[in-house]
Amino acid sequence: MVARGLRALRGALRAPAAGRRFSTRPARAPAMDYQDAIRTLNTLQTNASYLEQVKRERGDPRAQLEAMHSFLERSGLKVEDLDRLNIIHVTGTKGKGSACAFTECILRSYGLKTGFYSSPHLVQVRERIRINGQPISKELFSKYFWLVYNRLEETKDPARTSMPAYFRFLTIMAFHVFLQEKVDLAVVEVGIGGAYDCTNIIRAPVVCGVSSLGIDHTSILGDTMEKIAWQKGGIFKPGVPAFTVVQPERPLEVLRDRAQERECPLYLCPELDAFEGGHRVLELGLAGAHQRSNAALALQLARTWLQRRGCRGLGELKDMSPGTELVGRSVPLAPTFRPTDAMIQGLRDTEWLGRTQVLPHGPVTWYLDGAHTTSSVQACVRWFRQAALNQDKPHDGSEVRVLLFNATGDRDTAALLKLLLPCHFDYAVFCPNFTEVSVANNADQQNFNVTLENALTRCLENQQTWTQLLEEKGGQDPWLPAPLRAGGLLQPAPARGTLLLVPPAPRPLNSPALVFPCLAQALRWVAQGRDPQLAAPAATGAHLHPAASSGAVLLREATAIRVLVTGSLHLVGGVLRLLDPALSQ
Repeated sequence: MVARGLRALRGALRAPAAGRRFSTRPARAPAMDYQDAIRTLNTLQTNASYLEQVKRERGDPRAQLEAMHSFLERSGLKVEDLDRLNIIHVTGTKGKGSACAFTECILRSYGLKTGFYSSPHLVQVRERIRINGQPISKELFSKYFWLVYNRLEETKDPARTSMPAYFRFLTIMAFHVFLQEKVDLAVVEVGIGGAYDCTNIIRAPVVCGVSSLGIDHTSILGDTMEKIAWQKGGIFKPGVPAFTVVQPERPLEVLRDRAQERECPLYLCPELDAFEGGHRVLELGLAGAHQRSNAALALQLARTWLQRRGCRGLGELKDMSPGTELVGRSVPLAPTFRPTDAMIQGLRDTEWLGRTQVLPHGPVTWYLDGAHTTSSVQACVRWFRQAALNQDKPHDGSEVRVLLFNATGDRDTAALLKLLLPCHFDYAVFCPNFTEVSVANNADQQNFNVTLENALTRCLENQQTWTQLLEEKGGQDPWLPAPLRAGGLLQPAPARGTLLLVPPAPRPLNSPALVFPCLAQALRWVAQGRDPQLAAPAATGAHLHPAASSGAVLLREATAIRVLVTGSLHLVGGVLRLLDPALSQ
């Protein structure tokens, strides 16, 4: 059924032949503006063969780190230069970006000039390299891109003919930016894992952190929590204090053993409650109960950085009873302290796009969260249900809930979708992460590693999985609107670019599970012209499934439309690009 749906999609869109990518790799452009820099950067994107090489080399860290040393030196830096950056190095499976964002904002509240390197970007590549919380300008990005790129080109020789892959290049470029722009500190988020991640070229961070652990990137990091914990503990350095949040027992023991091997003092962060003495509740700029552990980690990282750099205003230590606190723990508990005004302000002012973010656009409210692991999706569901319930309910009860979902990589999509069932969505919409069918004019979101056909195949499989999960859940659910309990098969639209919805099989559907070829079409259908940022859907020439047609009427007439966008940070980034055009400027 997936193959049949894919043929229909490809025919309707006049898609490229199987295996053809969205565009060919551009040659190096002679001009040195931002778009030329991004197009040239895209030629360094990791391909499938390189990923296989990474998997083969993961047992030999020297092979990867020696390559990174070579690239760094060819760019004009030595690893010793990185010691001057006063780095806070953070890894973890989920929440590491949020923990970094809290940490950076706290230290910026002290008047320090901060650098922040993170991934992935949501709308523009320059989001990955920030100074004082803001993405570097297009002019600065272009300046440092060409500086690093030209040096690497000029140092090619018969023995060193390669260029660093996309993430390695940006990591090297970030180091150049932070050194030459003279930041007081740099918060560096690990890309994947820790031990073999290219950011682990850092040899002397000021402090390290490990956010919550979970199962992700199993083909590279291993398929158990213990294996993943071993990888994450690879960033520990001798004599450098490290902090982690509450973890399952066995992974925590692995982190402890890694810390002991590396002579690294490791501490467990107390819960955020321990910092909220009396009736004071710390206000967080990021929503969701799961952000409290990220904030607790950030407080420890920021205070330790300030302490080790000889800064004042650390926050008064509270009285505690270590003997009681450490009972039954394999890792000692870090001391609690009274947060300073700067710390409180930093936690409150933290912003991090695409993580538990709510965008109210008239009757349509978009809930954006880039959760992509089982644990993070569970947290997302708790946040969405609470956030949606906190909204004023329509007096007539005409509220429609929509799931917009996509997942990439080696993730267990069925497990993620199953976790989303309790949200009682009236529609599930699946589409690739691309904003438009053609992304030729959007270099920031080009992905040479994903073909249109592969992306659509994944969406059709997700659609089929959702339908099966609903059937296993018990068939006709009472929360489904009656007009949507109709069956039937959609005939694909014959014209390119028209609305296209493809059910997975010619049998009655319990709930419409719809596929669109790009985000622009998916969002237009969901909003039905009721979001001022989105045009009404172009239905001319489209042959719609009866349930989809009925759904369009319900969406147009609903008092409130709640849309959860999740499963991929790249998906969230594409949605943000369409809903907030200012982010692309």
